[in-house]
Amino acid sequence: MANCESCPTSNNCKSKEDCQIENNPHNKIKKVFAVMSGKGGVGKSTVSVLLAKTFCQKGYKVGILVADITGPSIPRLLNVNGQKVGSSEYGLLPVETEQGIKVMSLNLLMPDEEQPVIWRGPIISTVVKQFWKDVYWGELDYLIVDMPPGTADVALTVMQSIPINGMVMVTTPQDMVSMIVAKAINMAKTLNVPLIGVIENMSYILCPKCGEKIKMFEDNGLNDFLQRMDLELLAELPMCREVAALPGSKDWDDPFVLKIFEDTADKMSKFVSA
Repeated sequence: MANCESCPTSNNCKSKEDCQIENNPHNKIKKVFAVMSGKGGVGKSTVSVLLAKTFCQKGYKVGILVADITGPSIPRLLNVNGQKVGSSEYGLLPVETEQGIKVMSLNLLMPDEEQPVIWRGPIISTVVKQFWKDVYWGELDYLIVDMPPGTADVALTVMQSIPINGMVMVTTPQDMVSMIVAKAINMAKTLNVPLIGVIENMSYILCPKCGEKIKMFEDNGLNDFLQRMDLELLAELPMCREVAALPGSKDWDDPFVLKIFEDTADKMSKFVSA
């Protein structure tokens, strides 16, 4: 392993001789969170952005590393899709949002964001490694890794090449999705990646007249699933246009959703500080 001093997990590392992680010695990243899902389309990238914005609003220095190479939606969610990555003597310079969130995504290196990335797994895995070790992130309190969906080789590369302090799983209230996210959870456990908990997206709708929570699936077995996986439910997010609109907005204009993410961010901070 290169440059253990700059590694966020150096204090808890038990296999420095066998470690595959290479760090940029110029970076000072305190903690790394990963946001993962068993399949695409569950709101993983939206959750990643809203967590980053929450930490930023709390006064922390935050970055987002987009490891979802073939489906990078975060630059557009953060309204930086028209910008390009810079360079310095210490490495590539991530794009920065108006709020100060640093972002590195392959789309910020492409001449056309609609051009598909037709690469095989080994090349994509190499790019993910470079986003960690060849990017000059500088000083960050939290780096959030937007994982690729599923349990294929790129997810394996992230877990083996980036020192993750805690991982959050995003799911939706459907039995089939629970089965799929269980695969991702078991993958993380197998690779000794610390799991913080689960965020259930599109969990319910709010009645526009009375504010009552209406569950989309009354008995989806979530509690049994969490107990079986030995995980905490960090948050239940409503299915509403406010959640979809928040990633691209400059300010939080929905106190209800803000409170959900503030509570979730606090739980994540406590987990990695314990």
